[in-house]
Amino acid sequence: MARRFSAPYQSEPVSGLATWSRNLAVFSVVAVIVSILIVRFGFLEMKPALATFFGALGIAGLSILVGLAAFAAIWQNGSRGMSRILLALLIDAIVLAYPAYLGLQYRKLPPIHDITTDPIDPPRFEALARLRAGEGANSAVYAGLYSAEQQRTAYPDIETVELELPVQRAYELTLQLVNKRKWLVIDERAPQPPRRIGRIEAVARTPIMGFREDVSIRVTPDGDDSRVDIRSSSRYFESDLGSNAARVAKLIEDINTAAESAANKPAVKKPQVPAKAPAKTVKK
Repeated sequence: MARRFSAPYQSEPVSGLATWSRNLAVFSVVAVIVSILIVRFGFLEMKPALATFFGALGIAGLSILVGLAAFAAIWQNGSRGMSRILLALLIDAIVLAYPAYLGLQYRKLPPIHDITTDPIDPPRFEALARLRAGEGANSAVYAGLYSAEQQRTAYPDIETVELELPVQRAYELTLQLVNKRKWLVIDERAPQPPRRIGRIEAVARTPIMGFREDVSIRVTPDGDDSRVDIRSSSRYFESDLGSNAARVAKLIEDINTAAESAANKPAVKKPQVPAKAPAKTVKK
């Protein structure tokens, strides 16, 4: 039988388990923040960062178990601490919500990390290749036919961007969009004769953890028009949980929008300067 709360209520001691549950939840938040800082600023290698992150998730899970034990203890002996338990559970839910969402994405999306608009001849990583040579990093070489088939099934709308713009103008619009996103541009080469192929290589970051994902863009002439091919690949992990496909799809949309605006923009006419009237001759 549950013990009745005695009066006065404030005289009852605070449950030690409730305090531990709250402290563990707060510590898990600190560990998550530390792991994010490690990745974003490169303080340590990827493995310690991931170990810190998963350790934080484990601590949040332990906080939930301790909180449930504290609730049972409070129900039995009437001690205080429910507010600490509720605070701990709220913090734990916030910490675990995004990883739980990623877990669902992992089950639903194909286990690929290299997305491109041209699987037959994808844009190459040249300047970026040396950055992908570290331990545990994915190869700079395209993932191949298996990845292409998985991509075609999961993301059928990712295709080469065909623009009714000269190659130089298409390159300039694309570079503006890359700079607007504040990606770290590693190399940029404007279209030059005789081949007139423009290339952009840049490093993007995932929104929360800041994992590096490499982007290579190729702009080629197609008669008087142009074609833009994009490749985005995670530097680490075999599955990108859809981040590269989302990045490529959004860039395709923005390139098309910018190209339509450029094509429909009326030419700016210079104001005509009125001709000066001939000077009158004064008869003397």
